[in-house]
Amino acid sequence: MESPMHVYRREALAAPADRSEMVLQSIVILVVSILSILGAGWIILSFCVFKSLRSFRHQLILGLAASDFLMALNFLSSTAMNINGNEIGAPEHQTFCSFNGFMTQVFVIQTDYWVLTIALCTYVILAGYKSLSSWVQDQRIFLSCLPWALSLLWAGLGLKLAGYGDIGAWCWFTSDKVRLLANFVPRWVIITTILSMYARLYFILRKSHKSFISLGNSNSASEPSRERTITRSNHDIWRYHESDAAGRRRLQRVCHFDYQERMAEC
Repeated sequence: MESPMHVYRREALAAPADRSEMVLQSIVILVVSILSILGAGWIILSFCVFKSLRSFRHQLILGLAASDFLMALNFLSSTAMNINGNEIGAPEHQTFCSFNGFMTQVFVIQTDYWVLTIALCTYVILAGYKSLSSWVQDQRIFLSCLPWALSLLWAGLGLKLAGYGDIGAWCWFTSDKVRLLANFVPRWVIITTILSMYARLYFILRKSHKSFISLGNSNSASEPSRERTITRSNHDIWRYHESDAAGRRRLQRVCHFDYQERMAEC
C-alpha cells in the first residue's frame, strides 16, 4: 500500500499542466465559489429571519445550504492562495493541502447525503407511512447529525488510507481511481435510489388523484337517476341538490387540505 506522502507527491491526471492553466482554473472556481456562498448564505439568512420557514422540510434544506456554504468557503481559500502565488501544491503548504482535501471530501459527499435524506423524508411522509413519518419528524437532531457523521467518517478514512494532494485549484484524492470509487460510484447509487423512490411516489400520488376524480365523477353520474326515482316537491328537490353539492365541496376541501398538509410536512 502506498503511503499518504507518496500519494501526495504523485501528480493527478486532472491537474493543470502549467501555472497559467492553474491560475485560470482557480479564477473560475473562485467566481463559482463566491456565487455559491451568496446563494447558500441567502437561504441561511432567510431561515434565520423568517419564522414561517422553520419547518421540518426547511430544516433539512438548511443543512444542505450550510454544507454548500462551507464547501464554497473551502474552495475559496485554496483558489485565493493559488491566485496570490502561494501555490497549495508547494511542500511548505502540505498541511494546508491535506486539510483542504479533507474538507473537500467531507462536503462533496455530505451534500449527497443531505439530498438523500430529503428524498427519504419526502417519500416516507407522502407515501402514507404514518408511524414512520411521525418518527422521522421527531428525530430532527438525529437526521441533521447523520450526514455529518457519515461524511466525516469517510473523509477520515480517506486521509488515513490514501491522503490528499494538489489537483489544481483545490486539494483532493490525487488518484483518479480513488476519486471514482470513493465519490462517483456512491453518488450514482444515491441518484438511482432517489429516482426509484420518486418514481414509486409518482404512481402513489397518481393513483390517489385518480381515486379522488372517480369519486367525484360517480357522485355526478348518480344525480340524474336519483332525480328520476325520487319524487319530491320543487322545494325539496332544491334543498336536496344544495346539500349534496355542499357535501361534495366539503369532501374536496378535506382531501385538498390533507394533500396540502402532507406537502407542508415534507
